[in-house]
Amino acid sequence: MGSRDVEDFDHGDQRHEPDAGRGLLLLRGAVATALAGLLMAALLAPVAIGAGTVLVRAASGVGATTIGVLDRAPDAATVVTDATGAPMALLYRRFRLPVGPAGIADTMKAAIVAIEDRRFYAHDGVDPQGLVRALVSNAVHSTPLEGQGASTITMQYVKNQRLYTLADTEEERRAATADTVSRKLTEVRLAHRIEDRLDKDTILARYLDLVYFGRGAYGVEAAARTWFGTSASDLTVPQAALLAGIVRAPATYDPIENPGAALARRDQVLTAMTEVGSLTPAQAAAARAAPLGVAPDPALPAEGCLGAREGTGFFCREVVDRLTAAGLDLATGGYTVRTTLDPRVAAEARAAARDAIDPDGEVAEAVAVVAPRPDRRPILALVANRPYGDDAAAGETMLPITTAPLRGAGSIYKIFTAAAALERELVAPDSELEVPQRYTSTAFDDAGDDYTVENLGAFDDDLTLTEALARSPNTTFLALLDRLGSVDPVVDVARRLGLRTTLSAPGPDGRSLAERVRAAEQASFTLGPDPTSPLDLANVAATITAGGTWCPPTLVARVTDRAGRDVTPPAPPCERAVAPEIADQLRTALSQDHVDGTAADAADEAGWQRPMIGKTGTTQRSASAAFLGATDRYAAAVMAFALDDSEPVCVDPVRTCSDGDLTGGSVPADTWFDLMTPLHRGSDTVTPPDPYGDED
Repeated sequence: MGSRDVEDFDHGDQRHEPDAGRGLLLLRGAVATALAGLLMAALLAPVAIGAGTVLVRAASGVGATTIGVLDRAPDAATVVTDATGAPMALLYRRFRLPVGPAGIADTMKAAIVAIEDRRFYAHDGVDPQGLVRALVSNAVHSTPLEGQGASTITMQYVKNQRLYTLADTEEERRAATADTVSRKLTEVRLAHRIEDRLDKDTILARYLDLVYFGRGAYGVEAAARTWFGTSASDLTVPQAALLAGIVRAPATYDPIENPGAALARRDQVLTAMTEVGSLTPAQAAAARAAPLGVAPDPALPAEGCLGAREGTGFFCREVVDRLTAAGLDLATGGYTVRTTLDPRVAAEARAAARDAIDPDGEVAEAVAVVAPRPDRRPILALVANRPYGDDAAAGETMLPITTAPLRGAGSIYKIFTAAAALERELVAPDSELEVPQRYTSTAFDDAGDDYTVENLGAFDDDLTLTEALARSPNTTFLALLDRLGSVDPVVDVARRLGLRTTLSAPGPDGRSLAERVRAAEQASFTLGPDPTSPLDLANVAATITAGGTWCPPTLVARVTDRAGRDVTPPAPPCERAVAPEIADQLRTALSQDHVDGTAADAADEAGWQRPMIGKTGTTQRSASAAFLGATDRYAAAVMAFALDDSEPVCVDPVRTCSDGDLTGGSVPADTWFDLMTPLHRGSDTVTPPDPYGDED
């Protein structure tokens, strides 16, 4: 019998007599056991000396310098929500959503302990019996160090933490998973230290929040969502058993690719749970009778703003750009970003824009809406008729058309000339101003030539400032600019009221728009030919409505890290843009456009009856047009333009053409009233969501 035992043992190229082979085997086993015992003694008792001490020091050097770094949290997905707290986008490098001990069902905790480390709550991070057995087997048979109880859950946590969180290079990743005694001893040392610092429930939750469950799902919450469309806190017994079984080999036990193996592994977990007393035999039998129950096509949720909730892509992009510029790593930081996006406002704005202009056509329409609060300026919507995306053939665009200065706003800029004149007491809202059909500037030129403008259409010989802003004759405002004597005060008040992104945008020569206009004394500035941000325009209307107080338009109400700490980047403070009496005069002067001005037809068609301010604008050849307006509740700007800025735009239907007839009082004004009419219907009884959580 002894001879047969020895002959069945593979000696490789060596040839030994049975007795000699048996003696060698016993000797190797004894040496391995002794070595393992020495190493264990050195690990478990710091007073170890001699060769054991040297070996342990060599093997655990990495661990000794890494223990502090183990406090670093693993990468996690950032969740971006709207003002109500409803998710609108996920940003991640790996799909992981740590939930901590309270977010993991007891079924999941029991399943993973039963199959991976049933003495988890009894040992101090290391199972000496299992580790010695693995070391002996590795020395004698060259078997892998994993299995046989060699790795406790705490040690597995160390390995996965080193692999997924601490390793920055391929060499470090290989070292974290190498099947070597050195790596195993490093895990032993770190496991002991972790057990001294963390309680068992925390270690178990950290492990479950960290490990890989296949199909790109890292951590149990991501796994629960990916495989079952549920949360980690709601996992049933058979679901938890399946996930616990997947951990050992996610590809091997993939329930879609290898359902038989996955089922057998799940049942193995259920048996282990029965053996340790987590389940009764009857409960285990009921769980075995359940189908695998996984999603037919498990897939990760869409990542980034391209996968954002429908209609929120432009808003999402701006959020990501601003927070990234503030230094937040959204793809790994595990933040919760509560934005100011009002889902009702955004839905109405998007519907109005898409109803006005075919999203598959060549013309874009952008809408920006802010709340004209005097203490802060939340952005409620940034939408367009076109979907946000990278498939141009499908009508998508990734251009920041709601926020960037891409096209001109036309005569809306007359507001700034009026504001500068009001500040210098040159005019009042009821001042009579001349309206010649043609006017040549007496103070400005055009590259050395006379600067002359004409009116489009017929006007009375004289109009009040209020009437002039409503009907928008060009000559009146160039004459008013002549009275100011310089474009500087107009640029200055434009910046103060809110045209900040627009005026700071660099041109081909590197200078900002404000610098170029000032240097050239560009009189045409009052007619708005320069690229303008729709969001800036909405904020101008908000500043006037809020009594002359400018506030930075804000997309983010609060950012919290994974521990719930507030890490919201600070926003610039609000500023007094113009005196309250100037703001009052501007509100009066802008109060008639919808009554008998260029937006009157659009207001009549919408049945609009509420007080408001408004101003239309159209650039030359109808390449773009805009409408700015505000009530006491909402301030919004709408801009329509051809994606190819060399093409004029025609209406009815909206399209590019050779001889455009688009005006600010047509499509943009129609869209504004189509948006605002439902928002103000019953507005006294509708309480908008408060993303800041500080309103009564």
